[in-house]
Amino acid sequence: MRPCTIIGMVVGKDETRDELRRILTAQVAPTRAERGCINYDFHVDAEDPNVFMFYENWRSRADLDAHLKMPHLKPLFGRLDDLLARPVEIKFYEMLSRPDF
Repeated sequence: MRPCTIIGMVVGKDETRDELRRILTAQVAPTRAERGCINYDFHVDAEDPNVFMFYENWRSRADLDAHLKMPHLKPLFGRLDDLLARPVEIKFYEMLSRPDF
């Protein structure tokens, strides 16, 4: 079982930025509580308030796959076309260093 990492970029529309930020912020606590979540960090671009980045580490790809099916992601996944200026960009990585847990 190899840990994995996701770095994702979400770009909201000007008119939906605040709603998108609330939806994304609401995902932090339940995601951190999920089995297999090592860390989940949510950021906003210092120069563009419409650009959000998330950085996640998971104990395994299976834990990540289970996360992507969680009900607390539905408020975002169910409204991507309404909220986003462009598709979500996600990069998947396999962790080579051993996490401290």
